Amino acid sequence: MKVYRFLTGPDDSSFCHRVTDALNKGWELHGSPSHTFNAAENKLYCGQAVVKTVHGKEYDPSIKLGEQ
Repeated sequence: MKVYRFLTGPDDSSFCHRVTDALNKGWELHGSPSHTFNAAENKLYCGQAVVKTVHGKEYDPSIKLGEQ
């Protein structure tokens, strides 16, 4: 089974640490990162899709993707 997550967060080191953590848990980058600016907060936000192949499981909408 292949699972997909889209990580988001403010453009700071905490976002980079979340992506790094996912990569070290076997997730792979999927596509390019994205950025958006929230004018109300005057902040830049990032997003990065990641995918992972999980063997021996079938998809169920109740699974917690971050725990795979």
